[in-house]
Amino acid sequence: MIEWGSVRALTFDCYGTLVDWETGIVRDLRRGLAPPREVEAEEWLRLYAEAEAEIESGGFRKYRDVLREAQARVAAKVGARVVDRDALPNGLGSWPPFPDTLAALERLGKRFRLCITSNVDRDLFAATERALGVRFDEVVTADQVRAYKPDPALVREALSRLGLGPDDVVHVAQSLYHDIGMAQGLGLRAVWVDRRGGRPGGATRGVDAAAPDLRVGSLAELATVVERSA
Repeated sequence: MIEWGSVRALTFDCYGTLVDWETGIVRDLRRGLAPPREVEAEEWLRLYAEAEAEIESGGFRKYRDVLREAQARVAAKVGARVVDRDALPNGLGSWPPFPDTLAALERLGKRFRLCITSNVDRDLFAATERALGVRFDEVVTADQVRAYKPDPALVREALSRLGLGPDDVVHVAQSLYHDIGMAQGLGLRAVWVDRRGGRPGGATRGVDAAAPDLRVGSLAELATVVERSA
C-alpha cells in the first residue's frame, strides 16, 4: 500500500516503461540482421534480453556499444548476417512511446517531481526526450554514473539530485529484474507497470523474488490511482 500524500517525486525507468522498446528492438534487429530463417518476435526479445544482461554485468561500456554487441551476439545465436551494426543505436531515438505515456506523465507531473533513471547514454536519450515532450526535473543515465541497473547507482544519484530521501520517492518501472527489487532495497516504494499483462518473456530477464508495492497495467492506470487518492 502506498500513501501518496507523502510522495514528492517519481523516478521512472524509460525504455520498457514509458517507451515501447520491445517494438523498437524487434524492428531494428530485423533491419540490422539477415537471418537464414524466420525469427519470431519473442525469440528476438529473449536473445536480446540474455545478451544485454550479460554485457551490462561486465565492465562498464557505453550503451551505444552495448547495443552493438548485443546485436552481434543475437546474430551469432541465429546465424544471421549483420547488415547494419548500428541499427539499434540509430533506431533507439524513434522507438515509440506507449500510447498512454505522454498524457499520464502530464497528469502525474501536476503532483510530483519527475525524474528519469535509464540504462542509456545521455546523448541517445535526447531524441526520446524530444519525442516525449516532457520536462523532467532530473535525468540520470548510465553513462553519467558508469553503471547499469540493477546496480543502484542511478537511483542513488537521482535521490541526491532531487535532494530527497527514499521515503519521499516512488520508483516506477516495467522491469522486475532491473528496477523493482533494486529500488526497494534502497528503501523506495516501487510500482510495477506490467506492460506485458503478466506474459513471461520479453526484452528483460525474468525474476521471481521481486514483490512490488503496487502493480498496474499502464501508466494511465497509475495516474488514475494517484488522482483517486487525493
